[in-house]
Amino acid sequence: MSISRHFVLAAGGTGGHMIPAHAVAQELMARGHHVALVTDERGAKIPGIFESAQVHVMPAGRMTKNPASWPGAVKAILAGRAMARRLNETFRPTAVVGFGGYPAMPALLGALADGIPTAIHEQNAVLGRVNRLLAGRVDAIATAYPDVARLKSRHAGKVHLIGNPVREEVKQLREEEFPALTDESVFRVLVIGGSQGASILSSVVPEGLSMLPVALRRRLQVTQQCRAEDIERVRKTYAEMEIPADLATYFNDVPEKLGWSHLVIARAGASTLAELTCAGRPAILVPLPSAMDDHQTANAREMTQAGGARTIPQSRFTAIELAKQMQKMAMEPGALQNAAKRAWNCGRPDAARDMADLLESIGRAPIMNDPVKVGPTPTTLNLQGVPA
Repeated sequence: MSISRHFVLAAGGTGGHMIPAHAVAQELMARGHHVALVTDERGAKIPGIFESAQVHVMPAGRMTKNPASWPGAVKAILAGRAMARRLNETFRPTAVVGFGGYPAMPALLGALADGIPTAIHEQNAVLGRVNRLLAGRVDAIATAYPDVARLKSRHAGKVHLIGNPVREEVKQLREEEFPALTDESVFRVLVIGGSQGASILSSVVPEGLSMLPVALRRRLQVTQQCRAEDIERVRKTYAEMEIPADLATYFNDVPEKLGWSHLVIARAGASTLAELTCAGRPAILVPLPSAMDDHQTANAREMTQAGGARTIPQSRFTAIELAKQMQKMAMEPGALQNAAKRAWNCGRPDAARDMADLLESIGRAPIMNDPVKVGPTPTTLNLQGVPA
């Protein structure tokens, strides 16, 4: 009988939480460990990730500013905690790690109640609400940035600078050269707006590209993520400008598209920045102003100060400003290549490996494999109704 460890990874149902969790899961499974994911309905439906691990959907109450919602949220959190403890009983994890988002809270609370070692991973440059609540109780805190706002100094002894884990396909881009670019070659622009697109990018980017000098505009090839309600309007605009454009509401092959892009226009989500810096791709960043604690502006600071990106606040993100910044990056000799190198220098490509090392170091002693529900067939379970 072989020896392995079992790990529970808990993450909110957006790409920003799920992609780092998936990267760590891949690393742990490559080492022979078993992994179970705890998430919500959204996370369980994200295509292409956690296809070889158990997926458990649990309720997670969201604490809003409306006091009327609090009783229901507390009830859901307690129900999720009870279900997490039931999972602990059957799966017997050696450690539980939360990647932020409300679904992480019940799993971590269940682990704390059962005396299981715990860790949290913070993707952003501002500590998120769930991680803020649990930072004082977990065994280890992994961060993506050297400076994380709202992380109390008394927790410094258990903080580990890890970075944001990225998919293996993105990590492979790190060894590739920046795509060749001459005054005559195609200039490839990738526009991504997070897990749900961004309407402002659909409005401003086509107009901004139309203001570029004709010699540059004729070289453009655009790949852009759009909301469903915007896609036909954007397609028509590009067609009128005779700019080749590949448009979709979601791209399954972002690493491939990132690999041949010369410039990326994007929000400043943590996973986006991790992939840009790992691959070494220059960017124009437009932080989402409604992000909790304005964390996207904080996220963008490191890459921007290093010279790998230019940040435009949404309040100043106009077609004129975009065209001006693009001209500076695209028409000054060596500007894009220089920005690409500076972006590359910000990358932390071994974050998944380092996070797996951390989890192994805090985890309980390995257990002997047995018929515990860790079979090779991916399983999606909804544990609602499972007794505590």
